[in-house]
Amino acid sequence: MMQLSSFALVARDINDVDIDHLHALTISVRWPHRQKDWGFLRRVGRGIAAVDEIGRVFGSAMWFPQGEDFATVGLVITTPRVQAQGGGRWLMEQLFARCGKRNLALNSTHAAYSLYLSLGFTTEGIVHMRQGVVRAALPDLPPVSGTCAALPRERVAELFALDARAFGHDRSDMLISLAPLSSIIVLRREGEIAGYSMCREYGRGFQVGPTVAYDSADATHLTAAHLGSLGGRYARVDTHETDGPFAAFLEGCGLRVEETVTTMSRGRPFLNVQKSEPRVFGLAAHAIG
Repeated sequence: MMQLSSFALVARDINDVDIDHLHALTISVRWPHRQKDWGFLRRVGRGIAAVDEIGRVFGSAMWFPQGEDFATVGLVITTPRVQAQGGGRWLMEQLFARCGKRNLALNSTHAAYSLYLSLGFTTEGIVHMRQGVVRAALPDLPPVSGTCAALPRERVAELFALDARAFGHDRSDMLISLAPLSSIIVLRREGEIAGYSMCREYGRGFQVGPTVAYDSADATHLTAAHLGSLGGRYARVDTHETDGPFAAFLEGCGLRVEETVTTMSRGRPFLNVQKSEPRVFGLAAHAIG
């Protein structure tokens, strides 16, 4: 329990909290999550909400297990009043107690960065949250080796091995949950899957990601396969790519950097970029990695 000046807060399982109250919490901090997004996040993750004695929600924190010894952390939200009295730290301590010895990673806002440093997280990279209305005509695409085509959702298991090499952990359960909500494009070379990208409705429009590829040309073609049908609509790509061909392509599509967050880890380092190996060009969402 957390005792504030005039009332007490308790940590309640996030699935026991009215989803309307969680939606109101994100609206209060101007985050774009819809009620449907909260529903999905509660299905794929675990979490707590800071609730007072009459059921009002003052904060939240979620974690998303990815394999046996790792989880990503997201939706760590507090109202200004609770934050000023240490609510963010209290929520994270509650989360640590529930995650046990798992290695953790998260994407920190600028406001929360100092808190996470003090809790033992270390900086690994920057996520560029690119979003905007997709232009009707996309930029010219670079040459690519292979062929892009749709993958039926029920065959999502074909992505597991490649994704684990890029992500560094087994997140097959997350991909299984994303598949029914997503269109899936794969890039094949010599009959083998060399990259993939998912796209689904999320937030203010569409989220393109996760996207896994060996290089920027592959990632560009996979992403273009989704954006080509979204002209005039709002889309978002969260990426660690600061510059280079992939970032330039997204800029040319009308997706500009609206915000950045900092990737941080606690325990084993998270980002898994290795030469000649596939890597994650587009996150599933900055809240879940």
